[in-house]
Amino acid sequence: MDRRWAARLALAAGTAALLVLLVFAGLRSVVLVGVGLAGLAVTAAGVWWVLAHAGAARALALILAIGAPVAVVVFYAFAGVLWVVLVSLALWTLAVSAGRTALAEPGPARPPERRVAPPRRPFLIMNPRSGAGKVGRFHLVDRARALGAEVVVLDPAHPQDVAELARRAVDDGADLLGVAGGDGTQALVAGVAAQSGVPFVVICAGTRNHFAMDLGLDREDPSACLQALTDGVELRVDLGFMGGGSMGGGSMRGSMGGDSMGGGSMGEGAPPAEGRERVFVNNASFGAYATVVQSPAYRGDKARTTLQMLPDLLTHHSGPLLKVRADSVAIDGPQAVLVSNNPYRMGDPAGLGYRDRLDSGVLGVLGVKVDNAVQAASMLRGRRGPGLTSATAREVVIEADAPSIPVGVDGEALTVPAPVRCRIAPGALRVRLPRHRPGVPRGAPPMNWRRVRGQALTVGRAAAGRTPL
Repeated sequence: MDRRWAARLALAAGTAALLVLLVFAGLRSVVLVGVGLAGLAVTAAGVWWVLAHAGAARALALILAIGAPVAVVVFYAFAGVLWVVLVSLALWTLAVSAGRTALAEPGPARPPERRVAPPRRPFLIMNPRSGAGKVGRFHLVDRARALGAEVVVLDPAHPQDVAELARRAVDDGADLLGVAGGDGTQALVAGVAAQSGVPFVVICAGTRNHFAMDLGLDREDPSACLQALTDGVELRVDLGFMGGGSMGGGSMRGSMGGDSMGGGSMGEGAPPAEGRERVFVNNASFGAYATVVQSPAYRGDKARTTLQMLPDLLTHHSGPLLKVRADSVAIDGPQAVLVSNNPYRMGDPAGLGYRDRLDSGVLGVLGVKVDNAVQAASMLRGRRGPGLTSATAREVVIEADAPSIPVGVDGEALTVPAPVRCRIAPGALRVRLPRHRPGVPRGAPPMNWRRVRGQALTVGRAAAGRTPL
């Protein structure tokens, strides 16, 4: 849709949404909006109480969280204005969608890429357990070997250090490293590739493949990633590094290793650090979630274990008390912290989990601190809510009142000596990608009615030959 007409549609739909309320509900429209907002706030508070309490208090909170929106709908129905509210909401949704379309700028420039010759001795590591057996279903081993790659298939019964496998391959003359597996395995081998200066191929055979998603690869067909071996382009992306304790002698203990097959084995990153660090291609998470996934019971019953542990974690009765320093930003006592290799989208609810760039040279930081139901309700304001801190930094330090803290690194559960330092290495990794790939979906900007109105009027004047001030 043309941006001019999208802006006009947004203004028209927004005006219609207000008129529907005023014409058919009159002064009651103020009450209707107030009741709806109150219902949302009570629901958010109820969800907080469900997570932060146990026993009878949790049961009552669950009734409240479910009952609040039901009560709002019943109130609208008895007042005879339910259809008015639904029509107004539909029009408002259309207005916001059209407005964000009007404000959408061309997507961020793709990192500079260059055509490259096929590798002479590619070396690929494949995990047959990843993604419920994608390696076997897509015949990735046979297809890779047909393209001249040396392939090592990991044995689930005998865990191997994938970083060491990659290092030995480079020593033996491999001029490209690649992984068909989850993000945990990808990160370990990516660290070796960065240190060795050889390109790295991502084959999205894991369960979620967030790194592949943000590289614009086709996650539905892992075999398409193998085209990078014959018709590839190369670009440089950033890597995140995390180290605990003094960074010189601190060890990282792995538990519940996901599909990296190497548990807590380390990849030495590039450029060199003072000591041993763990590479992350996506993120490192601290706080409640990282503590929950450390529990031996988590794999057997994720929901029950989470509900049992969250009350004490959210109220700071268990787990380490964290303090975060991200350049000039400080967060005291957050329940959850996410440090990501480049920032995640914040203004587009449909695009949460995406990163528009992997070469911005900064870490993304998201901190959540909610101490009561009022703050939980304020989270409805999104990034403007006081309980959510969003920042970017070149270095992030997480301190704790405990000698070690749990951390989730690209889906792998580790225990790391405190304090923990996260840093970014700009352009550390050479990534080899297929020349033809879907790309990263473009994000929509936050809604701004003043800009929408200005754009609709300005474009109209410009089209008529009148230059606005």
